[in-house]
Amino acid sequence: MPTTTQSAEAHSAPRQQQPHPAGTVFSRAMRPVNTVMERFIPSSLLFSIVLTFIVAGLTLALTPTAPGDVLLGWGNGLSGLLEFMTQMALVLMLGHILANTRPMRALLARLGQIPRSAGQAYVFVFVIAALASLVTWGLGLVVGGLLAREVAAQARHRGVCLHFPLLVACGFAGFVVWHMGYSGSGPLTAATPGSFLAEPLGGRTLPITATTFSWWNLTATVVTVVSIAVALFLVAPRGQDRIIELTIDAREDSFLTDPPRETPADRLDASRVPTLLVGVTLIAYLALHFARGGTLTLDIVNWSFLALILVLVRNAHELIQLTSHAASNVGEILLQFPLYAGILGMMTTSGLIEVFSDALASVATPTTFGVLAFLSAGIVIFFVPSGGGQFAVQGPIMLSAGAELGVDPAVTIMAMSYGDQWTNMIQPFWAIPLLAIAGLKMREILGYTTVVLLVSGAVFAGTLLLVSL
Repeated sequence: MPTTTQSAEAHSAPRQQQPHPAGTVFSRAMRPVNTVMERFIPSSLLFSIVLTFIVAGLTLALTPTAPGDVLLGWGNGLSGLLEFMTQMALVLMLGHILANTRPMRALLARLGQIPRSAGQAYVFVFVIAALASLVTWGLGLVVGGLLAREVAAQARHRGVCLHFPLLVACGFAGFVVWHMGYSGSGPLTAATPGSFLAEPLGGRTLPITATTFSWWNLTATVVTVVSIAVALFLVAPRGQDRIIELTIDAREDSFLTDPPRETPADRLDASRVPTLLVGVTLIAYLALHFARGGTLTLDIVNWSFLALILVLVRNAHELIQLTSHAASNVGEILLQFPLYAGILGMMTTSGLIEVFSDALASVATPTTFGVLAFLSAGIVIFFVPSGGGQFAVQGPIMLSAGAELGVDPAVTIMAMSYGDQWTNMIQPFWAIPLLAIAGLKMREILGYTTVVLLVSGAVFAGTLLLVSL
């Protein structure tokens, strides 16, 4: 991942270095943590490898399973999430494609003109990124980075001083609500017939009206967005601390090229008719699906965004370029999910899930279970840096424990969802695409994202306590 200076060089303009501001109380306090994370936090792939051996060790220590059976459970489980892995990879790839279509890039340029002051810029980037994340997490991550660059570039032209790391942190902060929205993998998986959560749910599905669109989750979403917006505004550098961190136009030139039109095949690739026809057909299918009582699932989310992409792109040639550009962001998901599936295989075949379920049930009460599940999910996400992967590993455990205490499964699902999105603010895995767009390192935004962690954590925990009373 390029550093800020390298990013500037890539755009053929020197970055003017200015004295770093004293910063906020939070950012100063986080500097030692930033240094430790930068030096000692390994890659997300290594997290999944380490977790594999930790679970294997726990399986051998806490259950009577023989080593050979543990190995077979792991190996047989590697292919257990192939369908889900494809669904999650499509969520990220389609979100990236959608954010880079010409109409969406034009919309971002127009949005970048709206904030007229530094304070407005920080709040605006966060709110737009949050709204995009509520639509789909892949779109939110890309929009957060692109919009931060756009706002910074336009502010530079108007002579408005902006602290660029804070602006990028605002773009990433929108990700803290993604699991409460349209593409939340936990609620959607619970609503999908035959998913890996069906068995712990008693063979049934859990409609998203009980989770994503419940009154208490919608209320928590609004409160979270408002609270974080206020917090980011309050911690923004002011007076002597204000600094222009971006002194070049960091917006990339479009990578899209016009198609050749020399042969009949070229002209067909350059025609808008084929992609538009498929897009309209897919929209008609989705309308019929819902008209006949169909539910919202991961597949339907993906087809919704594919339909929108097909309508927005100008031709097949453009869609191919967008797909090639987006595909590089999917590799780590494709590589890591089999390891998560292997972990799940070990836990299910050995009975380790039941061991953990009984342990949690022994210390939790129906009132405190939601908060405990939230905190445990926040810890697990450090080792399973993916909402889908986390639900594959931890979902059956939490649902079984909650069922023993008579806890509404909707509370369990959303408690895990809150925990997953919560500690993403200090887990660098999902920040990688956005930081690459901005040309920054995690340590440069971590002080501000820690503020987001504290504020959102208070809202999430309070919501789960209130709904469990």
